Amino acid sequence: QVQLVESGGGFVQAGGSLRLSCAASGSIFSINAMDWYRQAPGKQRELVASITSGGSANYVDSVKERFTISRDNAKNTVSLQMNNVKPEDTAVYYCRVDVATMPGGLQFQYWGQGTQVTVSS
Repeated sequence: QVQLVESGGGFVQAGGSLRLSCAASGSIFSINAMDWYRQAPGKQRELVASITSGGSANYVDSVKERFTISRDNAKNTVSLQMNNVKPEDTAVYYCRVDVATMPGGLQFQYWGQGTQVTVSS
């Protein structure tokens, strides 16, 4: 089994910064993609940022130039640095990872429990 623990959510004023972290632990042989999703009230969950095991990152247009995703492969962690946040960034943020638990084994996706980010105007 694999567990994901998220941290770093909270309240922040518009224009401020926040850093989210997600740590994976358990039966991990390798981690491929690591992503951050968010879900605002009444809206569908959307992919915010993703990063490959090699460090290539992609972002949804609405957060480009403001958010930065990074990972530490040695520690099995992924972070999301959120700068110049806006009220529309308010949502529950979830990390998601693709994990192989053994060499040559299938990959399975795991989700964190979610952390609330609230941006006040």
